[in-house]
Amino acid sequence: MTKPVVVVLGAGLGGVIAAYEIRQVLGDRAELVVVSKGDTFHFTPSNPWVAVNWRKRDAIEVSLPPVMARKGIRFIGQGARKVDPAHSRLELDDGQVLAYDYLVISTGPELAFDEIPGLGPDGNTQSVCHVGHAVEASDAFAELVANPGPIVVGAVQGASCFGPAYEFAMILDTELRRRRVRDRVPMTFVTSEPYVGHLGLDGVGDTKGLLESEMRQRHIKWITNARVTSVDPGLMHVEEVGGDGQVKATHDLPFKFSMMLPAFRGVEAVRGVEGLTNPRGFILVDKHQRNPTYPNVFGVGVCIAIPPTGPTPVPVGVPKTGFMIESMVSATAANLEQLIAGKAATHEATWNAICLADFGDGGVAFMAQPQIPPRNINWSASGGWVHAAKIAFEKYFLHKVRSGQSEPIYEKLALDLIGAPKLRQTVH
Repeated sequence: MTKPVVVVLGAGLGGVIAAYEIRQVLGDRAELVVVSKGDTFHFTPSNPWVAVNWRKRDAIEVSLPPVMARKGIRFIGQGARKVDPAHSRLELDDGQVLAYDYLVISTGPELAFDEIPGLGPDGNTQSVCHVGHAVEASDAFAELVANPGPIVVGAVQGASCFGPAYEFAMILDTELRRRRVRDRVPMTFVTSEPYVGHLGLDGVGDTKGLLESEMRQRHIKWITNARVTSVDPGLMHVEEVGGDGQVKATHDLPFKFSMMLPAFRGVEAVRGVEGLTNPRGFILVDKHQRNPTYPNVFGVGVCIAIPPTGPTPVPVGVPKTGFMIESMVSATAANLEQLIAGKAATHEATWNAICLADFGDGGVAFMAQPQIPPRNINWSASGGWVHAAKIAFEKYFLHKVRSGQSEPIYEKLALDLIGAPKLRQTVH
């Protein structure tokens, strides 16, 4: 009897852990294939450190083919040109066709720099969304230190990832003070959020108070409800929108260095596939991480569609933190096991958000359970311990990737201890 073929599309934070956990749960009951654009895993949360030379690129990279081979996972190091869910197959970049019984889409997003003239590494701002961008940003940062001037950091309209923007602003401040040039670098934080610390989650605990206080202490000015209209070399054009949706002020912000997080959209391989994605190209999933139209297709991570927490004057997306992604992975693996055994899928991810935002000399941690308010747990705290915790998490996660583990038993015990399980408990 032929084994079912499970394909994981994408090998980032979600895809690699999905492959390991599916292999652990299913054992040899399925053939497992990972399709990735390139052979290398990058630990994206460390990119802000790469951008100020606190990390070198190779320190946060893992070569995937040897690890996948040890786990008995077939690895294809090229991307998919098109997902064809109606025929349960992928068209690969080299023209190959790969058939599947089950598909787990974990591609991450496409970065929509082109939606704002002059935005992005090919334009006039830097990025920490990809390790290659972060390396380029480190060169630009070195130039800034040599010739200090204003900085603009933040996240544009439609962005759904705000933590790294706050992290990078504070890390820049920390490093510039160490270099003794902070006094010659005015800083402005520009964000589409309705208030500082919204984070796309309508705040978590007192993230508003904590982050505003941090910015005041570090002399970082901010503009909220901001819509970036265009970016010229050294000059950013911003509209500040009022609660009624009308422009209440315009700002022309000069800069020597700028890093702005873009809006995301689905990757080209899935955009426009009827029934699979929303108009933005994000994968539609139900509470079991399955696509309603094509139930043999699952979605995990940043590539899935999540509605915003509520209306805001400027579009603000919802983030998918690392822990949320891992909970989606656990639900997907458990549901695949049920389906392959001929049962109905019943498992649901908790989508709890746990985040460590590092500021270089401190940071803010928060837990939102569930991610969308109202919540059972709504907690945030700050302190120097967050920086140490982020370093420890980086080393731990890279160890998991290198060793081919998804969730060692001590990780599960620790999560259970703090009341943050990955799977939703059924209430009878």
